[in-house]
Amino acid sequence: MVVKQKRRGPTWSDVKSKVVNLDQKQLVQIVGELYRLSKENEEFLNVRFGVLDDPLASFKKSIEDALCPDVLGDKPIQISKAKASIRRYSKASGDLTGEAELKTFFVESGNRYTLDYGDMYEEFYDAVNLMYREAINTILSLPREQRGDFRERLRIIMESAKDIGWGYYDELREDYYEAFPEDD
Repeated sequence: MVVKQKRRGPTWSDVKSKVVNLDQKQLVQIVGELYRLSKENEEFLNVRFGVLDDPLASFKKSIEDALCPDVLGDKPIQISKAKASIRRYSKASGDLTGEAELKTFFVESGNRYTLDYGDMYEEFYDAVNLMYREAINTILSLPREQRGDFRERLRIIMESAKDIGWGYYDELREDYYEAFPEDD
């Protein structure tokens, strides 16, 4: 019996073997073509090469638009879109401080929305609680001298949520004091 092997498409290794033979001018031309090919590539390269005055601005806008849609409009909350913004920034930059900022901003935005417009649904609170934990973990990986402002923002979020149900406040409180027991 003869087993047919599936033919696979080209891999990065196949492409890389060609790229290594290009000169600088050819590489610059290809990067320029990739830059113009899509908004995602443009965003990635702008962040990667640090050419933006405020590299977090467009990501914050995307998070806010996804988590705090205009209540008079007909747009739903899009948690996955907000999370995708953070992933895109992280992949492009590798900047943990910026990642901590976006994760904290995600939680601030979600928290503000429920404080402004009332009780949400369980999946919403679960997503915000999970991002709160992710923000804490990212913040704890920063040098100690960079944690203070983030820590204060997380404390403010936690305290502002004390009258919200669904176990939301309880989880925020538990996560906060587990990470920062000296504040208890």
